[in-house]
Amino acid sequence: MKLIKRFLAIMAAVLLLAGAFLVIHLTMPGWYARWWYPLDYADTIKHYSEVNKLDPQMVAAVVYQESGFHAGSISGSGAVGLMQLMPSTAAWIAGKTGEPAPTAAELRQPKTNIRLGCWYLRYLLDRYQDSQVLALAAYNGGAQNVDQWLAAARTAGEPFNSVVDIPFKETRDYVSSIDRIKDIYGRAYGNQLHGDVP
Repeated sequence: MKLIKRFLAIMAAVLLLAGAFLVIHLTMPGWYARWWYPLDYADTIKHYSEVNKLDPQMVAAVVYQESGFHAGSISGSGAVGLMQLMPSTAAWIAGKTGEPAPTAAELRQPKTNIRLGCWYLRYLLDRYQDSQVLALAAYNGGAQNVDQWLAAARTAGEPFNSVVDIPFKETRDYVSSIDRIKDIYGRAYGNQLHGDVP
């Protein structure tokens, strides 16, 4: 009987701890989020977000989603760096801003990658009338695809302005993830991203 009581007490304690962990993990308070969601290069993210009139939480979320803050990251499709820019896209951005195309090594440098990535996000937001959904969909799935989706929606007389309207599951999931992660970065690093960076 004592053995059964001890076992039940241990099980109750385990369930209580598991429940507490689940609640903390689901609500993701700031102190806990910092364990799971890193923030490197905060001063660079903040600076180029301000320059390009972007929400720094969104930029941090894009960096996390794209590379997990690994500056040397290269995707299977050849996207490079923190914000996973294709070299051709980086060269196009450089041409638009009147600078030489970055080398592969330069594109892996955090400052260069974040500067170009932020410029590109601003360009996409301007292109899609400040629709974060459409800009992020274009960042992930390509502006040509978003333009086709918008044209098809117009032809069908249907609205296209929310995540559920995105036909590609990968892009739908990407945009939803950025929105969720953006809120987490706000809770975890709001002062660093919006105030003075120490």
